[in-house]
Amino acid sequence: MTSPVPSSSAASVLDLAPVVPVVVVEDAADAVPLARALVAGGLPAIEVTLRTPAALDAIREISGSVPEAVVGAGTVITPEQVTACGEAGARFLVSPGWTDALLTAMRASGMPFLPGVSTTSEVVALLERGVREMKFFPAQAAGGTAYLRSLAGPLPQARFCPTGGIGPDNAPEYLSLPNVGCVGGSWMVPADAVAARDWQRIEGLARTASRLRAAGGTCR
Repeated sequence: MTSPVPSSSAASVLDLAPVVPVVVVEDAADAVPLARALVAGGLPAIEVTLRTPAALDAIREISGSVPEAVVGAGTVITPEQVTACGEAGARFLVSPGWTDALLTAMRASGMPFLPGVSTTSEVVALLERGVREMKFFPAQAAGGTAYLRSLAGPLPQARFCPTGGIGPDNAPEYLSLPNVGCVGGSWMVPADAVAARDWQRIEGLARTASRLRAAGGTCR
């Protein structure tokens, strides 16, 4: 991550909350009430994934109507998407992996970004390029907490947001690691709750997730 989060007191997206909700929005009309529920539950950083046609409209709606939310775009894989996300009002970018072209575009956007990594070589390559904050994906499949713990010794300057296979049961273990700033997950936005527009349930799940840092113990 190369720049501070706009209009935020935190220096990094990784420091806004212990959990970044990874949100798939099928209907842009749901974006604002969903974001308000997450913010009310204590999770202001919201990653809207570019997996549906409604994603950019959802980012636009949240950006314009929920100023207390820090809305970002996830599953960013092309320079063109970087531009479109910035125009929609995204305030940070998350990618499942990275290339030099994508990294150049994300850096040029001026937005904070978390490029995805799953190997030590990818981490070293990003550190070489001046990037110290990354998404570790797919976290569980790529080695989980044992892998991240092993990286902390030789590469202490790297910080991660692990995503993929993380839920309320294993999130505290990730958050206890010194090189993990936050985790990404979708368990606080279950599809059935979104479909039912049960924003109260989502707010409650978000509130529980927002307290996981204390449960994690040593997480910054």
